[in-house]
Amino acid sequence: MKYSATQIIIIFSLVVFSACGSGNSSPGGEFPGGFRGGQATSVEAIPVQLSSISEQVRAYGTVRAQDVVSVTPQVSNRVTRILADLGDNVTRGQVLAEIHDVTFRENVEQERAQLRQAQASFERDSTQFARQQELFDRNLISRSEYDDVRTTFLNSQAQYESAQASLTQSLEDLENTRIKSPVNGVILARFIAEGDVASTGQPAFEVANLVGFETRVFLPLRDWQDIQVGQNVSMALSSRGSEVARGVVSRKSPQLNSVTGLGEVVITLTDASLQVYQGALVQANINLQTRDDVVVIPRSAMVERVDTYIEPETGTIELDRSYSVFISQGDTVAVQRQLTLGIQQGDRIEILEGLAPGEQLIITGHRSLEDGSRIRVAGSEPSTIQQIDLGTTANFQNMTPEQREQMRERMQNATPEERQRMREQMGAGQGQGGGRQNQQAGSN
Repeated sequence: MKYSATQIIIIFSLVVFSACGSGNSSPGGEFPGGFRGGQATSVEAIPVQLSSISEQVRAYGTVRAQDVVSVTPQVSNRVTRILADLGDNVTRGQVLAEIHDVTFRENVEQERAQLRQAQASFERDSTQFARQQELFDRNLISRSEYDDVRTTFLNSQAQYESAQASLTQSLEDLENTRIKSPVNGVILARFIAEGDVASTGQPAFEVANLVGFETRVFLPLRDWQDIQVGQNVSMALSSRGSEVARGVVSRKSPQLNSVTGLGEVVITLTDASLQVYQGALVQANINLQTRDDVVVIPRSAMVERVDTYIEPETGTIELDRSYSVFISQGDTVAVQRQLTLGIQQGDRIEILEGLAPGEQLIITGHRSLEDGSRIRVAGSEPSTIQQIDLGTTANFQNMTPEQREQMRERMQNATPEERQRMREQMGAGQGQGGGRQNQQAGSN
């Protein structure tokens, strides 16, 4: 088959660019136009968007009731019955356990008898004193006689009042043989069993007052200083778990612990799911500040560079960290951008300088890239050169300089399969061109 001079030029151009696309770069490793040679790297890209981000302090704490009450027996004796156990919901005044009360009942009866005796003596002496008071007012008895009767009356009155107090104490001791819950709540712990001797110095039950939950966290100085009462808190059961509760900073210790150097912060739960239990270890994320409508990207999309240098004044080795990302330019070239970072929240980070909304951020395959590297973006739309019939001489001759530049880029970034399709299109176009030439020859 004979080819025209124009077709020979087209074939020669395709062969040259195909060889370039296979990895044979020009001296210096770059093609005309500033593109680096070598195989194009497959990457994924997402558009840069504006979002909200919060600066947070993370700490771990244990969920507990705001008020935990220790129920301690007020009398000592053998425990005869246990009426409530671990996990039971109880009401204020509900009997939790009973103590052997025979001795205390006998004491009550004895105090009542003594009170009756003291009452009789008091009434007798009161009557006698009233009579002597009348005689003394008439000057019928001496002063000394009056004073003796008055002293006897006062002694009887004191004994009667003492008997009343003793009876009251005995009745209270008898009542205390029934251990009762002082609050509405749930039993967290039980420390006694039937047959044990209840002691006035040892707790028998531990009851959580059902007024709410809280957790206490201990923070180092830098984080503790930034915490303010009223800041919002989100809580999860693990570092990767979903949110199970929300809260607010309700109290903050005014001083650091002298031993640990940590400051205590109390978080009151305002909204908790059914997954939150007392004693559960939760991760508390305390929001220090929130910024809206800022550029936020995944931290994994960044490339970190660490350089070391010697500080002249101190002679110490210091680290200089810089961060950058790659954006896609025309789905064919990776452009490196240096970044200025803002606040970080988990695996998301705010970008103060270096990126603009709408730019295509490369999120995979960027670790092996350099500024100006050739890339192929997954899922990108075909370029304009793909839509041109490469085998048509008229189209090739009528290409604008921009279209020819696009063809060069396309040939540089083409895969072997794409190059084969171009050759097939070229072959089909050559046949059409030859037919037109034969038609022209016949007409001549």
